Amino acid sequence: MRRLVEDRGGAVAVMVALSLVPLLGLVGLGVDAGRAYLVEAKLSQALDAAGLAGGRVMFEPSRDDQIRQYFAANFPDGYMGARVTPLVISSGANDETLTVSASAQLDTGLMQLLGRRTMTVGTETQVHRAARGMELALVMDNTGSMQSNGKIDAMKAGATELIDILFGERSSIPNVWVSLVPYVASVNPGPSHAGWLKAGELAKLNYYTNGWKGCVEARLGANELTDAPPAAEKFMPYRYPKSPAPENRYPPVDESMAANLAGGGSGPNRACPDPITPMQTDKAAIKAAIGRMGPWHRGGTMGHLGLLWGWSTLSPRWRGLWSAATPQLPLDYGTAYMDKVVVMLTDGNNQWSADDYTAYDRLSDGRLGTTNINTAKTRLDQRQSQVCTALKQQGIVIYTITVQLAAADASTRALYQGCASKPAYYFDTSDNTQLRTSFRQIANSLSNLRLAR
Repeated sequence: MRRLVEDRGGAVAVMVALSLVPLLGLVGLGVDAGRAYLVEAKLSQALDAAGLAGGRVMFEPSRDDQIRQYFAANFPDGYMGARVTPLVISSGANDETLTVSASAQLDTGLMQLLGRRTMTVGTETQVHRAARGMELALVMDNTGSMQSNGKIDAMKAGATELIDILFGERSSIPNVWVSLVPYVASVNPGPSHAGWLKAGELAKLNYYTNGWKGCVEARLGANELTDAPPAAEKFMPYRYPKSPAPENRYPPVDESMAANLAGGGSGPNRACPDPITPMQTDKAAIKAAIGRMGPWHRGGTMGHLGLLWGWSTLSPRWRGLWSAATPQLPLDYGTAYMDKVVVMLTDGNNQWSADDYTAYDRLSDGRLGTTNINTAKTRLDQRQSQVCTALKQQGIVIYTITVQLAAADASTRALYQGCASKPAYYFDTSDNTQLRTSFRQIANSLSNLRLAR
């Protein structure tokens, strides 16, 4: 009886039996917690990828669909048995932040012994869209052909949307500056810059009642394709000559936009486009300048001139020349956290319209070293390629857009694709919807994205 009373073997078994359930629960807690950690880490990684993808297409109608696609690609369906709730996608004030969140539920294993049948993990990612500082030159084709098929209206709408994306709801951003350079077969620096003209040349010319509008001829020789400022070589004023034929018979002078849009008009400023808008940080002023653009007939298309004058608004060699209000601009190349960018657009190839007057005078004058129209086109293309190379050598980022080119116009596509800083920075658009989309894509590309968690 004494041995039976003193025997503790059964008690140990009972104690082990009683402790087995919590012990297994603790082991299950470790196993299930490890699974939950792996699921949460995978969930966070997939949300980061989806959020960044969404930030890059912030203003695209397909943004949320793309976010879901990126998430699905990075979080396989049924990963470790997880059941994921639908993504919650939201934008912050001024669309400057994008938040993507989700949660996942897992069935437990041994933790069920403790009455816990499921676990839920959740996380979110937030992408902050911080516009880098930049000097941006919009070099826009304003030739007469832009009037057809609504191209110029689509260009203006797209450029306006680009500005809206860059600035958001803010009226200005201290370190974001934009210039606008309309071009045709000449460029208009503006009538306030008569001091950039060769001495005495303007006084020799009769502009009648309207005065000199501001266009200049191209420089020849060593400074033709450079960013040399007026101190290095001044310009000759532009003056479309009289013609006994209906081409440009004056006086009377009518250089109005209405006359130009009707394909007529006459005067010494004929085919001279709207003036350059120098670097602005005022969103309303930039948008107003875009809105004023219109198509100017006669002369042809000389894209390299637009690019050269766009360069002048970005080159530190022109610092303080454009406006007394911005003596610090343009900034030095390589200034920290500042980009220099050109967005250039055209709807056709470089060309000389018949023997019209241009920034190189008339084709028959031979200022390009030829009077052959096909050879002249080749030389215009060569000049544009040289200017593109010069800008990229200075670290200027170039985006290019071609609009409704003819199917056979492979040479112009190649020229503009080669001008772009990267193949992805060239946009060949076949209609006005694609044109506006290209501006949105460029605007998103110009925004710097970072995870804000």
